[in-house]
Amino acid sequence: MESINAARRTEDIALDLLKFVAAHANVGSKAASATGFGVTASAKPEEQVTQLLELYARCRQVVEAPTENRTEKK
Repeated sequence: MESINAARRTEDIALDLLKFVAAHANVGSKAASATGFGVTASAKPEEQVTQLLELYARCRQVVEAPTENRTEKK
C-alpha cells in the first residue's frame, strides 16, 4: 500500500511542477509568451496538449530521478 501512495505522491509533485512551469512559461495558454517560451498563438489545441503531455513526462523524470543527483555542492 505504501508504494501506491509513494507513486501517487510523485505524480502529484510532477503535476504541481507542470502547473508551475506551464503558468510561468505560458505553455498551453492562448497568449504568446514575452520570454520566448511556450506555445505560439497559432498552435492548435492538439499541439498544446502534446506539449503539455511532454512537459508532464519531463516533470515526472525530474521528480523520480535518484536523489544522489540532487546533492548540494558545499
